[in-house]
Amino acid sequence: MRLSYVVVSLRNVADSCAKLSVRAFRLARVAAPAVALFSVLCAPIAAAFTFEDVSLRAKQLADVGFKKPAGSLPKELQNLGYDQYRDIRFKTAGAYWRDANLPFELMFFHPGWHFDQPVKINEVVGQSVREIRFDPTLFDYGSNKIDPTVMRDLGFAGFRVHYPINTAGYKDEVLVFVGASYFRAVGKNQLYGLSARGLAVDTALASGEEFPRFVEFWIDRPKRSVKELTIYALLDSRRVTGAYQFVLTPGVATVLEVRARLYLRDNVGKLGLAPLTSMFFFGEVQRPRVDDYRPEVHDSDGLSVHTGTGEWIWRPLSNPQRLLVTSFAVTDPRGFGLMQRDREFRNYEDLEARYELRPSAWVEPKGSWGPGRIELVQIPVRDETNDNIVAYWVPDARPQPKHAYDFEYRLLWQKDTDTRPPSSWVTQTRRGHGYISRPNDSLGFVVEFDGPALRTRPADAKIEGVVWTDSNGQVLEQNAYRNAVTGAWRLAMRLRRNDGNKPLEVRAHLNSGSEVISETWSHIVPPE
Repeated sequence: MRLSYVVVSLRNVADSCAKLSVRAFRLARVAAPAVALFSVLCAPIAAAFTFEDVSLRAKQLADVGFKKPAGSLPKELQNLGYDQYRDIRFKTAGAYWRDANLPFELMFFHPGWHFDQPVKINEVVGQSVREIRFDPTLFDYGSNKIDPTVMRDLGFAGFRVHYPINTAGYKDEVLVFVGASYFRAVGKNQLYGLSARGLAVDTALASGEEFPRFVEFWIDRPKRSVKELTIYALLDSRRVTGAYQFVLTPGVATVLEVRARLYLRDNVGKLGLAPLTSMFFFGEVQRPRVDDYRPEVHDSDGLSVHTGTGEWIWRPLSNPQRLLVTSFAVTDPRGFGLMQRDREFRNYEDLEARYELRPSAWVEPKGSWGPGRIELVQIPVRDETNDNIVAYWVPDARPQPKHAYDFEYRLLWQKDTDTRPPSSWVTQTRRGHGYISRPNDSLGFVVEFDGPALRTRPADAKIEGVVWTDSNGQVLEQNAYRNAVTGAWRLAMRLRRNDGNKPLEVRAHLNSGSEVISETWSHIVPPE
């Protein structure tokens, strides 16, 4: 049998290559032109690195048992304290991509202190992937007695991204990935505050929390004309693996477009999606338990929720005496976030921390997230050095082991453009005793609202408060009136709690006739 020619349609080249049998190929050896054509058309086609490549890695990890990473740092790094670790600094002159004059630059974190598990970091250039190798000469070890020669091939603890957001001539630090699956970002005129995570597993459960970590990153080398940066990450833990894609767009509000695909090795008790982690020590709703010259100390002052039905809810944060876990049942949430609404320096008076410049973080789900709950975890703390606030989405339908679970969301780091209800919102919450003529056991709250729906009404407008309590409380009196100094509106309430050993939930909003003109203030009074 003689094969005189082979015709391959370029449109169907992939199908033709797959269907060409070994026998046919052997027959084709008598026709050199056909062999040459086959070699060109059916050679492996190099493809760009994509999210699907990371997804394949995550699925392969999920199909095998978890391998706990070994913490094998040199002795010089094992016992570093906070200040000693901070004394190890990346030499900014060695910033990655600086010589290429690209819009973004990368700098890296040295392992040590709490960061004893290095991560692998790769650069994606066109159709090739190459590892960014650790080099101790990139770091200044400060006053630490460390021999850089024993640090070779150590690996990085994480990295940070730089881009000019405040002035054109300086590349600001805008995004950081370091530690477990934690990351945080800032926009224009912001300072680092709260963090986000890739995933929360079994948070606040008695069984203990599992902390997945990003074990490998791939960063697309940006073109000179772009204003966004794409980062891929591989997540791994004892029961969960995952593939992530982050598209970073720095600006007045820095935006991260997040795409994720999870694979469970085993069932988990609670899966928290799009988790945010912040700090609340004390504030206007809760005075400090110790003397402090500062009126307020917090990275965030409330949880904001935009439900699938359009309702806006504001829950002020607290530093409870014991663990407090609350939630809002929602189907297809439009958004939620831990917000820093108070932007007045005089309310903090901290020239070092500058809490008024800390960002809010707002999560906007993409597509249908279905039924579930937005959960808020508040943990008691004795100082401001530990994050004690966590918020995340818990789907009612938990992913099944070995099956892909996809979700996407937009994460905005805001200050001047905070996401708020279009009508009016809570600007402050103050609590005290509900005095009449002498002290008694009632509770007093003053909640202030402001926004377009209130500013456009005359000072003598008929605006009423609607107040509700759960079965552990009762409303003794309430009154809504205009703040003649600021132009906002106040809702003063006096409540009684039936059992001081149980929490009390209170909800309130403002009405003009039958029209709701404010978000819903929803507060939990913790047990005494």
